[in-house]
Amino acid sequence: MAIKKKILIVEDERNICNFLTAVLKANNYDVIVSHTGAEAYHMITSHCPDVVLLDLGLPDIDGLSILSAVREWTQLPIVVISARAQERDKVEALDRGADDYITKPFGTSELLARIRTAIRHTYTCALDENVAQTGIFKAGDLTIDYDKHRVFIKGEDARLTQNEFKIIALLGKYAGKVLTYDYILKELWGPSARGNNQILRVNMANIRRKIEENPAEPKYIFTEVGVGYRMTQGE
Repeated sequence: MAIKKKILIVEDERNICNFLTAVLKANNYDVIVSHTGAEAYHMITSHCPDVVLLDLGLPDIDGLSILSAVREWTQLPIVVISARAQERDKVEALDRGADDYITKPFGTSELLARIRTAIRHTYTCALDENVAQTGIFKAGDLTIDYDKHRVFIKGEDARLTQNEFKIIALLGKYAGKVLTYDYILKELWGPSARGNNQILRVNMANIRRKIEENPAEPKYIFTEVGVGYRMTQGE
Protein backbone atom coordinates (compact mmCIF):
# COMPACT_ATOMS: atom_id res chain seq x y z
CA MET A 1 0.00 0.00 0.00
CA ALA A 2 1.36 3.43 -0.97
CA ILE A 3 2.34 5.82 1.80
CA LYS A 4 -0.13 8.67 2.16
CA LYS A 5 1.21 12.12 1.32
CA LYS A 6 0.67 14.77 3.98
CA ILE A 7 -0.95 18.07 3.01
CA LEU A 8 -1.01 21.18 5.17
CA ILE A 9 -4.04 23.43 4.58
CA VAL A 10 -3.39 27.04 5.59
CA GLU A 11 -6.83 28.66 5.52
CA ASP A 12 -8.70 30.85 8.02
CA GLU A 13 -12.19 30.33 6.55
CA ARG A 14 -13.53 27.28 8.38
CA ASN A 15 -16.05 26.25 5.72
CA ILE A 16 -13.41 26.19 2.99
CA CYS A 17 -11.01 24.40 5.30
CA ASN A 18 -13.57 21.72 6.14
CA PHE A 19 -14.40 21.27 2.44
CA LEU A 20 -10.74 20.89 1.45
CA THR A 21 -10.11 18.46 4.30
CA ALA A 22 -13.02 16.24 3.24
CA VAL A 23 -11.94 16.23 -0.42
CA LEU A 24 -8.30 15.44 0.35
CA LYS A 25 -9.06 12.70 2.86
CA ALA A 26 -11.45 11.11 0.36
CA ASN A 27 -8.54 11.01 -2.08
CA ASN A 28 -6.19 9.24 0.33
CA TYR A 29 -4.18 12.21 1.63
CA ASP A 30 -3.28 12.84 5.26
CA VAL A 31 -4.37 16.34 6.22
CA ILE A 32 -3.17 18.82 8.83
CA VAL A 33 -4.66 22.28 9.23
CA SER A 34 -3.55 25.75 10.26
CA HIS A 35 -5.71 28.87 10.51
CA THR A 36 -2.94 31.48 11.00
CA GLY A 37 0.36 32.32 9.39
CA ALA A 38 2.43 31.91 12.56
CA GLU A 39 0.96 28.48 13.22
CA ALA A 40 1.47 27.55 9.56
CA TYR A 41 5.18 28.33 9.62
CA HIS A 42 5.62 26.31 12.82
CA MET A 43 3.76 23.34 11.30
CA ILE A 44 5.81 23.49 8.09
CA THR A 45 9.05 23.31 10.06
CA SER A 46 7.86 20.67 12.52
CA HIS A 47 5.60 18.42 10.39
CA CYS A 48 7.40 18.77 7.02
CA PRO A 49 4.31 18.22 4.84
CA ASP A 50 4.54 17.00 1.26
CA VAL A 51 2.41 19.89 -0.02
CA VAL A 52 1.16 23.20 1.40
CA LEU A 53 -2.14 24.72 0.24
CA LEU A 54 -1.67 28.37 1.16
CA ASP A 55 -4.32 31.06 1.40
CA LEU A 56 -2.89 34.58 1.11
CA GLY A 57 -5.47 36.43 3.22
CA LEU A 58 -4.53 35.20 6.69
CA PRO A 59 -5.55 37.11 9.85
CA ASP A 60 -2.03 37.69 11.24
CA ILE A 61 0.59 37.38 8.47
CA ASP A 62 0.16 37.85 4.73
CA GLY A 63 0.54 34.55 2.89
CA LEU A 64 3.22 36.05 0.65
CA SER A 65 5.43 36.60 3.69
CA ILE A 66 5.01 32.95 4.66
CA LEU A 67 5.90 31.94 1.13
CA SER A 68 9.10 34.01 1.12
CA ALA A 69 10.18 32.75 4.55
CA VAL A 70 9.67 29.08 3.64
CA ARG A 71 11.53 29.48 0.33
CA GLU A 72 14.64 30.56 2.22
CA TRP A 73 15.24 26.94 3.26
CA THR A 74 13.09 24.48 1.32
CA GLN A 75 11.52 23.81 -2.08
CA LEU A 76 8.55 21.82 -0.78
CA PRO A 77 5.49 22.24 -3.06
CA ILE A 78 3.35 25.28 -2.23
CA VAL A 79 0.08 25.80 -4.08
CA VAL A 80 -1.53 29.16 -3.44
CA ILE A 81 -5.33 29.17 -3.18
CA SER A 82 -6.65 32.71 -3.08
CA ALA A 83 -9.59 34.95 -3.84
CA ARG A 84 -7.10 37.48 -5.23
CA ALA A 85 -7.66 37.20 -8.97
CA GLN A 86 -5.55 40.10 -10.24
CA GLU A 87 -2.68 39.18 -12.52
CA ARG A 88 -0.19 41.12 -10.38
CA ASP A 89 -1.12 38.99 -7.34
CA LYS A 90 -0.50 35.78 -9.25
CA VAL A 91 2.79 37.04 -10.66
CA GLU A 92 4.06 38.12 -7.24
CA ALA A 93 3.18 34.77 -5.65
CA LEU A 94 4.88 32.82 -8.45
CA ASP A 95 7.93 35.11 -8.34
CA ARG A 96 8.24 34.43 -4.61
CA GLY A 97 8.34 30.69 -5.26
CA ALA A 98 4.78 29.36 -5.40
CA ASP A 99 4.52 26.22 -7.52
CA ASP A 100 1.01 27.08 -8.66
CA TYR A 101 -1.82 29.55 -8.09
CA ILE A 102 -5.50 28.63 -7.98
CA THR A 103 -8.20 31.29 -7.83
CA LYS A 104 -11.30 30.76 -5.67
CA PRO A 105 -13.77 29.31 -6.51
CA PHE A 106 -12.19 26.21 -8.06
CA GLY A 107 -13.15 22.64 -8.99
CA THR A 108 -11.98 19.66 -6.97
CA SER A 109 -10.63 17.84 -10.04
CA GLU A 110 -8.49 20.86 -10.93
CA LEU A 111 -7.19 21.12 -7.36
CA LEU A 112 -6.23 17.44 -7.18
CA ALA A 113 -4.51 17.59 -10.58
CA ARG A 114 -2.48 20.62 -9.56
CA ILE A 115 -1.43 18.95 -6.30
CA ARG A 116 -0.22 15.88 -8.21
CA THR A 117 1.69 18.08 -10.65
CA ALA A 118 3.34 20.10 -7.87
CA ILE A 119 4.50 16.94 -6.12
CA ARG A 120 5.93 15.45 -9.29
CA HIS A 121 7.77 18.61 -10.29
CA THR A 122 9.38 18.90 -6.88
CA TYR A 123 10.61 15.32 -6.86
CA THR A 124 11.75 15.20 -10.48
CA CYS A 125 12.86 18.71 -11.45
CA ALA A 126 16.55 17.82 -11.20
CA LEU A 127 16.29 14.54 -13.10
CA ASP A 128 16.65 13.82 -16.79
CA GLU A 129 13.70 14.37 -19.09
CA ASN A 130 12.70 10.70 -19.23
CA VAL A 131 12.40 10.39 -15.45
CA ALA A 132 10.57 13.72 -15.21
CA GLN A 133 8.00 12.46 -17.72
CA THR A 134 7.55 8.95 -16.31
CA GLY A 135 8.05 9.61 -12.59
CA ILE A 136 10.28 6.49 -12.45
CA PHE A 137 13.95 6.30 -11.40
CA LYS A 138 15.77 3.02 -12.03
CA ALA A 139 19.23 1.82 -11.05
CA GLY A 140 19.91 -1.90 -11.28
CA ASP A 141 17.21 -3.73 -9.31
CA LEU A 142 16.13 -0.51 -7.56
CA THR A 143 13.06 1.42 -8.74
CA ILE A 144 11.76 4.66 -7.23
CA ASP A 145 8.17 5.35 -8.27
CA TYR A 146 7.62 9.02 -7.47
CA ASP A 147 3.94 8.98 -8.40
CA LYS A 148 3.09 5.96 -6.23
CA HIS A 149 5.41 7.09 -3.44
CA ARG A 150 6.99 3.62 -3.31
CA VAL A 151 10.36 1.93 -3.77
CA PHE A 152 10.80 -1.51 -5.30
CA ILE A 153 13.68 -4.00 -5.24
CA LYS A 154 13.53 -6.67 -7.93
CA GLY A 155 9.87 -5.75 -8.39
CA GLU A 156 9.00 -6.21 -4.71
CA ASP A 157 7.82 -3.36 -2.51
CA ALA A 158 10.64 -2.39 -0.14
CA ARG A 159 8.02 -1.20 2.39
CA LEU A 160 9.78 2.01 3.33
CA THR A 161 8.36 4.35 5.95
CA GLN A 162 7.39 7.88 4.96
CA ASN A 163 10.69 9.34 6.19
CA GLU A 164 12.69 6.59 4.52
CA PHE A 165 10.94 7.26 1.22
CA LYS A 166 11.59 11.00 1.49
CA ILE A 167 15.31 10.38 1.97
CA ILE A 168 15.66 7.99 -0.95
CA ALA A 169 13.45 10.16 -3.17
CA LEU A 170 15.64 13.20 -2.49
CA LEU A 171 18.84 11.26 -3.18
CA GLY A 172 17.32 9.85 -6.37
CA LYS A 173 16.40 13.34 -7.50
CA TYR A 174 20.09 14.29 -7.37
CA ALA A 175 21.51 10.88 -8.36
CA GLY A 176 25.26 10.96 -8.77
CA LYS A 177 25.69 14.05 -6.58
CA VAL A 178 26.72 14.16 -2.94
CA LEU A 179 24.07 15.68 -0.65
CA THR A 180 25.43 16.87 2.67
CA TYR A 181 23.91 15.73 5.94
CA ASP A 182 22.76 19.28 6.73
CA TYR A 183 21.13 19.71 3.31
CA ILE A 184 19.12 16.48 3.66
CA LEU A 185 18.07 17.32 7.21
CA LYS A 186 17.03 20.85 6.27
CA GLU A 187 15.01 19.70 3.25
CA LEU A 188 13.17 16.90 5.05
CA TRP A 189 12.93 17.97 8.70
CA GLY A 190 13.28 21.75 8.57
CA PRO A 191 16.03 24.18 9.59
CA SER A 192 15.89 23.24 13.29
CA ALA A 193 17.10 19.70 12.47
CA ARG A 194 20.51 20.79 11.19
CA GLY A 195 23.36 19.02 12.93
CA ASN A 196 21.14 16.20 14.20
CA ASN A 197 22.78 13.51 12.08
CA GLN A 198 21.60 10.67 14.31
CA ILE A 199 18.05 10.73 12.92
CA LEU A 200 19.52 10.52 9.42
CA ARG A 201 21.88 7.63 10.29
CA VAL A 202 19.08 5.60 11.86
CA ASN A 203 16.84 6.03 8.83
CA MET A 204 19.69 5.27 6.43
CA ALA A 205 20.53 2.06 8.28
CA ASN A 206 16.91 0.96 7.92
CA ILE A 207 16.85 1.90 4.24
CA ARG A 208 19.96 -0.13 3.51
CA ARG A 209 18.56 -3.17 5.28
CA LYS A 210 15.56 -2.97 2.97
CA ILE A 211 17.22 -2.24 -0.40
CA GLU A 212 20.79 -3.55 -0.24
CA GLU A 213 21.80 -7.21 -0.54
CA ASN A 214 24.74 -6.45 1.74
CA PRO A 215 24.21 -3.23 3.74
CA ALA A 216 27.92 -3.19 4.67
CA GLU A 217 28.81 -2.96 0.95
CA PRO A 218 26.05 -0.82 -0.57
CA LYS A 219 25.62 -0.52 -4.32
CA TYR A 220 22.82 2.05 -4.40
CA ILE A 221 23.43 4.65 -1.67
CA PHE A 222 27.02 5.49 -0.77
CA THR A 223 28.36 7.31 2.29
CA GLU A 224 30.81 10.13 1.73
CA VAL A 225 32.40 10.00 5.17
CA GLY A 226 31.98 13.19 7.13
CA VAL A 227 30.04 14.82 4.29
CA GLY A 228 26.79 13.07 3.30
CA TYR A 229 25.24 10.51 0.97
CA ARG A 230 25.19 9.89 -2.78
CA MET A 231 22.76 7.83 -4.87
CA THR A 232 24.25 5.81 -7.70
CA GLN A 233 23.59 7.10 -11.23
CA GLY A 234 20.31 5.97 -12.79
CA GLU A 235 19.95 4.02 -16.00
